[in-house]
Amino acid sequence: MNELPDPVQYAVPAFVILVLVEMLIARRVDPSRYEPKDTLTSLLLGTGSTVAGALTGSIVVGLAVWLSQFRLFDISFVWWAWILVFLLDDLAYYVFHRLAHRVRWFWASHVIHHSSQHYNLSTALRQTWTGFFSLSFAFSLPIVLIGFPIEMLFFASGVNLIYQFWIHTEAINRMPRWFEAIFNTPSHHRVHHATNPRYLDKNYAGMLIIWDRMSGTFEPERDDDRPRYGIIKNLGSFNLLWAAFHEWIGIAKDVATVPGIKNKLGYVFRPPGWSHDGSRDTSDTIKARWRESEGQEQTGARHDREALPAE
Repeated sequence: MNELPDPVQYAVPAFVILVLVEMLIARRVDPSRYEPKDTLTSLLLGTGSTVAGALTGSIVVGLAVWLSQFRLFDISFVWWAWILVFLLDDLAYYVFHRLAHRVRWFWASHVIHHSSQHYNLSTALRQTWTGFFSLSFAFSLPIVLIGFPIEMLFFASGVNLIYQFWIHTEAINRMPRWFEAIFNTPSHHRVHHATNPRYLDKNYAGMLIIWDRMSGTFEPERDDDRPRYGIIKNLGSFNLLWAAFHEWIGIAKDVATVPGIKNKLGYVFRPPGWSHDGSRDTSDTIKARWRESEGQEQTGARHDREALPAE
């Protein structure tokens, strides 16, 4: 068995240094990019996520080892296998990430990462405590069944996580056009974290934006519609436990009070914001209203132009 290092452990000191550097830059350029209580909440959530991962990591590894006995192929540590495992792991992340925004069960875990109304490198560290409970790790397990070495998969996943750190910043505007066409970038990921109707449920990429371009979930950042960060219903406090568990609490309350098994399951597995009586907003209803409003504005502008007297 090949022993590969955990790349995230080596990257943590760089994370801390880069957060401090960005804070110094923001202090001179735009102090509003950092809010002390928000940053502290992000750092504590990241610490809690690390502890949760340490407590459950051995279970995930054990499950992967058990599944590997059913693998279809025996793939070795050859160069082409590294390329494939990075592509497959990134695709698995895209699938997970997309479902994490469309299924409330997964969203309850993932929402923590989106709960800050600021967008900076400390936001990248705002991670879930309940990823094991929501089974987010399961999306990569088919790669083990194909036959890729477990160590190779975990290493690729670690590199993917490290890559996603640097894209959580407003200090970088745009990367070169060729880079923006292939890779996830700060510009693309700012769109993903935005609550503007135009940007909802877009740009799920981990490392490669090509999955979004191929699947119709890509949306470019626009200078005339600057991203507004957070979630549709913001937390309203910096309470650490509320940030970590508020959506699970919401699910429990809904399931306990709503009548009917079908409705109860809907509050668990339907999109965030779904309600049995239609009294709440989902991202789909928000976008539909926005499109209707945009259409009316465009129609009104066209009528105004047509009403102008000919010269």
